[in-house]
Formats: sequence, structure tokens, C-alpha cells
Amino acid sequence: MTAMPKLLFLSLRTGGIGPAVAHAEYHDVLRATGLDEVDVELRIIDSPGAELGPLDPICGIIVGGCSLNVSSPERSAWHMRIDDILSAAVASGKPVFFVCFGISWLVDHLGGEVGRTHPEPSGPTTVEVVEDDVLAGASGTFTALTGHTENPVAVPDSLAVVASGPDGLVQVVRYGDRVWAAQFHAEMDAAAMRTRMDFFHDYGYFPADEYARIVADLPNHDVSRANALLRDFARLCLDGYFD
Repeated sequence: MTAMPKLLFLSLRTGGIGPAVAHAEYHDVLRATGLDEVDVELRIIDSPGAELGPLDPICGIIVGGCSLNVSSPERSAWHMRIDDILSAAVASGKPVFFVCFGISWLVDHLGGEVGRTHPEPSGPTTVEVVEDDVLAGASGTFTALTGHTENPVAVPDSLAVVASGPDGLVQVVRYGDRVWAAQFHAEMDAAAMRTRMDFFHDYGYFPADEYARIVADLPNHDVSRANALLRDFARLCLDGYFD
């Protein structure tokens, strides 16, 4: 019997809070895509010895965020292992959707420049579609939830900029016809962002004295279109669009 296709969610989390963050991310992905655990496999890349694992019958890969920074001057053994695994994922030919850290990783991997010119604290951000795309649609502006300290500064010619944001911030890029990366967290809603903020309270993603204000404001923002990017990616993969 041929195995049913399913998605793979790669969580790039380690340390004491790593497992809890990974499982919170995983359930955010399930909610955003409207899928359940039988449709999406979780693999956690938590150490230098972690493996990508077999990709059959995987029909698409979603890569979660990470507390690492591409622009850091030194890379740990775990960071270098993540480089190897993400390189293999892109080279596999499987459709891939990167979240947050992944846009910096992809830009750097393809020879672009990453810096800290447009950091955004945890909370809502504006995304404007600038190129027709199977996921983002033809045009329009929508709201997404984000929180990051680094960002693409110079995008290589091999990447198409699909969406931009405040002050020219690169929000979504596409590599070829089956790899996307979003600066924002396409998997998160207000409750998910609050949970993530609780995990990373002291990581510099937001001023500690702004926590209550940010959390209270989150439900005021409709992020359904941002979530739809991930849902549409998942559906295209499962329906065989990329075969």
C-alpha cells in the first residue's frame, strides 16, 4: 500500500525550553493549516547530531522559527548542523515554506546580505504583496504577527521579492517555484504570539515593560490572510500541485 502524502514540520529549537516551544509551534501550524497530527509530522532539530530524516512520503516542508541569528559572528555546532539540514531540505526539490529565521537563512545561503537595519518588536506588522504569487495572491495589503532582530538587507538575484513592509522591509521571498520564506510568523494568531512571548520574554524581541500592552492589543488584528499563506501552501502540497 502506498503511504499517504503528509507535510513535515521542522522545529529548530534546543535547550531547556526547546521541547515546549517546538510543540507549541507544531500546534500553531496545525491550527493555521486546518490539519491534524496525522497530516503533519514533527521533527525537532535540537542538537548537532540531529538528522533531517527520510523525505518519502513527505510532500512539503514547513520550517519554524529559531532563536539563532544569521548575522552573528560565530556559529555553534548546532547552528552549522541547521545550515546543513536546511540546505538539504532546499536541495531535495520538496516544496518548502520558511518562517522568520528562515528568510535570513535563505538570503544568506544564496549569497545575499543579512543585517539589523529593520528590526520589528513583537506585534502586528504590515505586509504588501508586490508580485503575483500562487500563495500571496496578486495584490493587496494584510496584517501579520512578527518579532525579529535581523532582516534581509540585500536580496540575491535568485530570489523574487513577493511582499514588502514598512520602510522597504522584505517580508516574503520566493526561490524558484517551490520555496518561500516569510519574515513574519504566518502560523501565529494572538494566542500563539502571547505563548511565544512568554517563552522568549528576555530575548530582546520586545521591551519587558511593553508586554501587557502588546498582549492586550494582539486580538485587535485580523491575521487570517497571513495564516492563509501557510494553509494554502499546505493544501497545494497535499493536493499534489508541485508533483
